Amino acid sequence: MSENPISPLRQRLLEDMSLRGFTPDTQRDYIRAVKKLAAFLRRSPDMATAEDLRAFQLHLSATGVQPPTINATVTVLRFFFKVTLDRPETTRHLVFVYEPRKLPRVLSPEEVLRLLEAAPGPKHKAALSVAYGAGLRAIRSPRGRRFVRGQSAACCSVPADCVA
Repeated sequence: MSENPISPLRQRLLEDMSLRGFTPDTQRDYIRAVKKLAAFLRRSPDMATAEDLRAFQLHLSATGVQPPTINATVTVLRFFFKVTLDRPETTRHLVFVYEPRKLPRVLSPEEVLRLLEAAPGPKHKAALSVAYGAGLRAIRSPRGRRFVRGQSAACCSVPADCVA
């Protein structure tokens, strides 16, 4: 952190996080979220009410903050008020924002056929058949271009003439 003196509130938050084994990066993110609340309120965050927290969450949504960031902020504020301040009732209006799940792109039968026909030999064709049949969702061309998107981080090389 910095050389400036640490407020007792921040020191207590840091101690609470250290007791629970939070990593330095997580501690930095938690401090940042509480600072954003303080900037929004224009006063110390320990003076916030349940309505202030609700207004802060509405502010985050209205300013285009993405659902994962809002949900992380909700988690931080719940920790801050429940653990550090021992005021769990203050967080009663905080809710997690729904995050729509993105479905992976599924190849058409023609695309699968083209993929298998582009395999240089029977061994490669068998490997691609098994990989696709098992649900492999990420395949990269030799240039690293991803053409099948999904949540899996697994990758394999595909002949360049297969990628259009």
